[in-house]
Amino acid sequence: MSDLTLPISRATPERADAAWPAIVSLSLGVFGLVTAEFLPASILTPMAADLSVSEGLAGQAVTATAIVGAIAGPAVVLGTGRFDRRIVLLALTVLLVVSNAIAATAESLAPLLVSRVLLGIGLGGFWSMSAALAMRLAPPALMPRAMAVILTGVSLATVCAAPVGAFIGDRYGWRTAFIVAGALAVLALVAQLATVPALPPRGRATLGTFAALFHRPAIRAGLLVVLLVVSAHFAGFTYIRPFLESVPRMPIETISATLLAFGIGGFFGNLAGGVLAGRSAPLAAAAAAALIALGALALAALGGSVGIAAVATAVWGFGFGAIPVAAQSWITRAAADQAESAGGLMLVAFQVAITLGAGTGGLLVDGFGPLGPIVYGAMAAAIAATTAVLARRLR
Repeated sequence: MSDLTLPISRATPERADAAWPAIVSLSLGVFGLVTAEFLPASILTPMAADLSVSEGLAGQAVTATAIVGAIAGPAVVLGTGRFDRRIVLLALTVLLVVSNAIAATAESLAPLLVSRVLLGIGLGGFWSMSAALAMRLAPPALMPRAMAVILTGVSLATVCAAPVGAFIGDRYGWRTAFIVAGALAVLALVAQLATVPALPPRGRATLGTFAALFHRPAIRAGLLVVLLVVSAHFAGFTYIRPFLESVPRMPIETISATLLAFGIGGFFGNLAGGVLAGRSAPLAAAAAAALIALGALALAALGGSVGIAAVATAVWGFGFGAIPVAAQSWITRAAADQAESAGGLMLVAFQVAITLGAGTGGLLVDGFGPLGPIVYGAMAAAIAATTAVLARRLR
């Protein structure tokens, strides 16, 4: 068996059908996690003013979550191997509830940062476990579809969190936005308590487990594709607003509508990615990366047209929406015997790619203007698509 689209190993027991209520409860959890992660961006100005700190300093709340999440992913896998995975999942969701409660009542920057550290632990732990949980709750044939359902929470949060957070913050105060996020977390916790079955641990990961996984060619290829395509996205899309303002010269209302189209595209891309990954995860990743490259190339070559720029941005969103489920399915099938450890590697790869992409995009936008990071995004995504096609039969 050489193609990653073939059934996963016998280390994972067969289920007759997916435990869909439990899977939906995980989607609720990830919706709460990502909503809380995005909130500071939409309420940064009033939050900074109320805490008597600069906007730049308040923005470190986002940085703290990202840094802690990258460390927490592998750490949760290593540190909780003896515990029932249901208990670990519930504990991570409790951290989300507590994080929002602390943020909503913070009177200074210090407790706000504490709340974001707790959120980072919850995020990192969940992302490391998500694919392994999908494998335990669905048979192999339905695992990509189960991952797509779980990741629907990401797509919905991407579309809704920022505008809804800004609206609530403007009407009722920034603390109310965290209270609402906390209520979502409580809802997810109740749903998980009611639907997720006991999931006894199966073996314990060590640092050597991560090293052994990295020696698998399919794992290395998958991580390389993630580094390329995620850095491509964050290099280009981080600076999409300056591009839309200066090249097609969109007014702010049109920019908002275009970014909404990106989010909607991402939602449907996630669903399509789940279907395609069920056939071939590497080819799903290749198709998604190719769409990102196509959208970025259209922006670079024809982005002076408002209509083309809007459509190209939506295509980009559709492609990027399929990346998480394609990548998770790829890595999990290549490491069915150590899915949580593979999830930890994937999380680290995503965080490194985000950092590299945003940093590279910043250098390019300063050196070449808003077109620079868009061109880089097209090139890196095209290389990622080619790599995924070439690597699809690695083990």
